Amino acid sequence: MIDKPFPDLDAWVAFFNQASIPVLRHTEQRLSELRANANQSNARVISSVILHDPLMTLRVLAYIEAKRNKNRDTDITTIERALMMIGMEPFFRDFQELPLIEDQLKPHPRALLGLLKTINRARKAALWARDWAIYRHDLDVDEVIVATLLYDFVEILMWCFAPKLTVQVAERLQADRTLRSVAVQTEVFNVPLHQIKLALAQSWRLPELLTTLMNHDNDDHPRARNVKLAVDLARHSANGWDDAALPDDYKAIGELLHLSEEAVMRRLGLDKPDAAPTAETTGSQPQ
Repeated sequence: MIDKPFPDLDAWVAFFNQASIPVLRHTEQRLSELRANANQSNARVISSVILHDPLMTLRVLAYIEAKRNKNRDTDITTIERALMMIGMEPFFRDFQELPLIEDQLKPHPRALLGLLKTINRARKAALWARDWAIYRHDLDVDEVIVATLLYDFVEILMWCFAPKLTVQVAERLQADRTLRSVAVQTEVFNVPLHQIKLALAQSWRLPELLTTLMNHDNDDHPRARNVKLAVDLARHSANGWDDAALPDDYKAIGELLHLSEEAVMRRLGLDKPDAAPTAETTGSQPQ
């Protein structure tokens, strides 16, 4: 566990390059069940389990890039394609007895709660991103889902490996909603998480397309904007549906989808008094 921040970006990247990324206990349990019935499993079913867990998703993408064949010149940008490339038997062989988030954070219950909230936020963002991508007739909706799910993967890693520092960040932002998260992250971690994310994506050779979609500097591109707006909506609504930033989110979503504000509210399930969107509002869990 990291109790004091590393001095710079290179030190953070070096640490995470040698860290063993944990996964949710539920993920390990579900994969064990599927492993026991491997003959009845397929890439679609397994990918649905993986996409419930951002860190498991990250592990799979990093794994396939580390195993990249020199003759393969195309990136694997979705989990289902990654599984087809790996093969069922090698996947079940190499992805077992994984370190568990719950074990790692057992001495840090507040950090575990914060991590689970962050993962839940990522799932909600992926649902919204999926819905909007389908509405926009995106050429590959699954790529948008993966990029959205992984958008805040470094924040999740910080909850796992630097729980005390990450609790500090969360407490400061909660106490003063006017603070910019980048400023607080830089103060606590010495580096903003966005920089660590892009550096790790490069170090782990994550697909360039996914890295582009996860980079907020590219949100003038419709696909990247789809991802960023879903992440923003999930982050702001986590503070309550009266968050001051939400009206701007609704406006931006309307511009992306070419919908009126009323249509956006209906799509989000907010057109009725006291309504709050649920997973059902925007379709099923990402597959």
